[in-house]
Amino acid sequence: MSLGIDFGTTCTVVAYGDRGNFPQVSFETEQGDTLEAVPSLVAARDGELRFGLEALAVAHDPSWSQARSFKRLLARHALRNGGTVSLGGREVGLLELLTGFLTALEQALRTRSNLPAAMKKGTFEAVVASPANAFCTQRFVTLEAFRAAGFQVRAMLNEPSAAGFEYAHRHARTLTSKREHVLVYDLGGGTFDASLVQLTGVLHDVVRTAGLAELGGDDFDQVLVGLAAAEAGLELEARSPWFRRRLTDACRAAKEALTPNSKRVVVDLESVLDDAPMPSVTVSAEAYAKACQPLVDRTLEAMGPLLRLAGDEEDLEQVAGVYVVGGASALPVVARSLRDAFGRRVHRSPFPRGAVAIGLAIAADREERFELTDRFSRNFGVFREGEGGRAAVYDTLFSRDTSLPKPGAAPLELVRTYRAAHNVGHYRFFECAAFDAKGQPQGDMAPLSDLYFAFDPALRKAPLKTVPVKRLEGTGPLVTERYQVDARGLVQVEISEAESGFSVKHVLGGASAQA
Repeated sequence: MSLGIDFGTTCTVVAYGDRGNFPQVSFETEQGDTLEAVPSLVAARDGELRFGLEALAVAHDPSWSQARSFKRLLARHALRNGGTVSLGGREVGLLELLTGFLTALEQALRTRSNLPAAMKKGTFEAVVASPANAFCTQRFVTLEAFRAAGFQVRAMLNEPSAAGFEYAHRHARTLTSKREHVLVYDLGGGTFDASLVQLTGVLHDVVRTAGLAELGGDDFDQVLVGLAAAEAGLELEARSPWFRRRLTDACRAAKEALTPNSKRVVVDLESVLDDAPMPSVTVSAEAYAKACQPLVDRTLEAMGPLLRLAGDEEDLEQVAGVYVVGGASALPVVARSLRDAFGRRVHRSPFPRGAVAIGLAIAADREERFELTDRFSRNFGVFREGEGGRAAVYDTLFSRDTSLPKPGAAPLELVRTYRAAHNVGHYRFFECAAFDAKGQPQGDMAPLSDLYFAFDPALRKAPLKTVPVKRLEGTGPLVTERYQVDARGLVQVEISEAESGFSVKHVLGGASAQA
């Protein structure tokens, strides 16, 4: 039996199949409390790292540095900085950080969870999730970390696609031949994802995806931190990181206690500050909702393209429901805005934090026999050398919304063959969200990797980064580029020269190999 594991920004949820039911796994803390998730938390002191439940145990000790929401560090900005983060006075690699957390999760599943005893033996199989808008490098690092932590990953699904499985399992009665589409709204701790999924029997086809890589519950927390600090007259810039962290925790707790009937938000200051100017600070729920509205509006704006079915104008008649998942979706302002936009079609999962993990567990259950066709959620391309190295020419290789192969199926393949014009090929691979009117990449962009290939055999052992690019005299060698995309959205490239058989293979986000 496989697990469904949703590695989230603020917490990580695990679910499993049990004779047609898909319960969440609970965990026992050192204090004897029961949690429905493991906090995605790292603590550091004097070179020592603690993860998950053990990091939670020292969360109130100011001698420990903490990295909350470190999943956001897997995004392109941190990876661009060499894949490291400063924590506890030293640089820690993101792969090391994530592997340490997942190793602690694996141990917690064996020793501190309510999993059936039979499931705690042997290697854990898992179906895992990734944000729909995650770049290739983030997916690769996540999969590598799961493998290094001892998990056997059967598949990786986009988070809103997984939530679509839970919707079909729970709300099958809403689906008809005229209303086969479900719009998944997934507002988590660090990201917003949305997918339009067509559900036809056991077949799930992801029509389109959208999202915002850096918008989630953490941002709503910071809105409340700012309002509470202003109300109490606190200058946050003059306070220690530990104080700001504690104030954020208090604001997060106050936010999560809100209900649609709440008139005010009360933040406990005494638990944060010994010399608090007042025991607590109160912010009106209306003022907080108004301050959060621009964030919610951004999510609704991002969903706009998903409502244009088959190229038509916005059409809700084919949508069976809008499925709301993710811990941050519990905010009353979110529910109110979605009801205003979509009316009665809004369905909120009874397990908003666990919906993705439950959907992953359903997808992992071989008896359910669901089939998913997911989409490549970014545009993948390359800048090549042009004009003798004086220019770079952009070339799209896979466009967003390209259908991915099903888990276990052969990769999607693209092959290009041509005569090389230059002595050195400099391939600058990257992903982007959109193009401008001239067809140039714009918006949410992330460089993936640079790959050099010596078209001139005399340069095969030279440091190609320092070799000037020149046009070749006469006819250049015959070159083949072979690109493969697997079910997880990972891209592998192989560049080969026909006459000598020389080739370079590269998994984007991984390492190169020459043959």
